[in-house]
Amino acid sequence: MAKQLQAVVKFHAAGGKATAAPPVGTALGKYGLNLGQFVKEFNDRTKDAEGMRIPVVVKVYNDRSYELETKSPHSVDLIKKAAGIDKGSQRVPKEKVGSVTVAQLEDIVKAKQKDLNAREVANAVRILAGTARSMGVDVVD
Repeated sequence: MAKQLQAVVKFHAAGGKATAAPPVGTALGKYGLNLGQFVKEFNDRTKDAEGMRIPVVVKVYNDRSYELETKSPHSVDLIKKAAGIDKGSQRVPKEKVGSVTVAQLEDIVKAKQKDLNAREVANAVRILAGTARSMGVDVVD
């Protein structure tokens, strides 16, 4: 009997630190998956992005098997790491909390290349620069 796709589940989990507790347990528990095996596999794949939010797409099949697809960390988390800050500004236009260089943004683009919808690096850098500015992070040359 062929596998039939039962559901496609999307959620975010902390890289390298996932547990069977929410959001993993609440998203996947109702499908009867082996959460311990899933958490171990997820943590092994994302140990280099520890603590960052990782988007996850899980295809669940009717025989309780699954396919795990992890995306690159959120742009916001990568910008915060590059700027060396814990969180963005509370008062964005008036308060600046850090700065990043264009070279750092280019490195982020290279890390997220497969998940971005910009065709050229320069356009992707402009998108990330806007994200950084909306967080209260200055972009310097």
